[in-house]
Amino acid sequence: MKLFFKYLFKEPYHNLRTKKTREFLKLLFLYGDKPRYKKHSAGYLEFNIVVPDTLSFVWQCKEIFVDENYKFHTSSLNPVIYDCGANIGVSCLYFSRNYLSAKIKAFEADPNIVKILKENLEQNNVKNVEVFKEAVWIDNNGVDLSLEGADGASIFSKRNVIKVPSVRLKDLIEKEKIIDMLKIDIEGAEHDVLIDCQHSLNNVDNIFIEFHSFANSNQNLSEVLSILEKNNFRYFIKPVNDRSTPFVNRVNKSNPAMDLQLNIYGYRD
Repeated sequence: MKLFFKYLFKEPYHNLRTKKTREFLKLLFLYGDKPRYKKHSAGYLEFNIVVPDTLSFVWQCKEIFVDENYKFHTSSLNPVIYDCGANIGVSCLYFSRNYLSAKIKAFEADPNIVKILKENLEQNNVKNVEVFKEAVWIDNNGVDLSLEGADGASIFSKRNVIKVPSVRLKDLIEKEKIIDMLKIDIEGAEHDVLIDCQHSLNNVDNIFIEFHSFANSNQNLSEVLSILEKNNFRYFIKPVNDRSTPFVNRVNKSNPAMDLQLNIYGYRD
């Protein structure tokens, strides 16, 4: 009987037990059914945030503030954080709020989104984030990027493509004495970037990778995990989008172009 009630009330209890979860429910109520790709101003916790797409923003708050996907421990007084794929800055707000003396470098390639990123940092008085208007990539020669209007700009799509400046992540990593957190959420470019950086990760303590597998491309997950293993990371993996009966249901209904999306957490012993 105890297990029955525990299972029955687990989610309602979890959703109401903290201010972060209660504020998330409020976001769902206010913005969950709003039309997509319409600009709004939204409040979450103490932040006022300009939002180009309410649906993606709501789930960013869930993943970043409620689930705390990017939480890590560090003994550094001034931790160095690389936020690759910073989008509108929800992750930057989290890092700045929880690591007050951190040095945060935020990379966002979409020229429309980077304007919103800067606006959100400014209006929330965030001073410890340096913004880079480039895509992290394998060279400094620029890269073709498909703009999606929210958090899905990708090198894989062929719609609304522009060429954006790029910066070689490997070169930046090698200039740092230590990187306490390397967050890589770059919509499919992570495989090529990690291959290029595979011999330059010794100074990275924690790495977060949002792994994307597009249905018409090689999956390459084994190569990504091999890079982590060769660099002595332990790792933990969570699916972002689940599929019931995956032998039969081979299409991700929320994003048919992608058949696998994972959060990979790499850390040192």
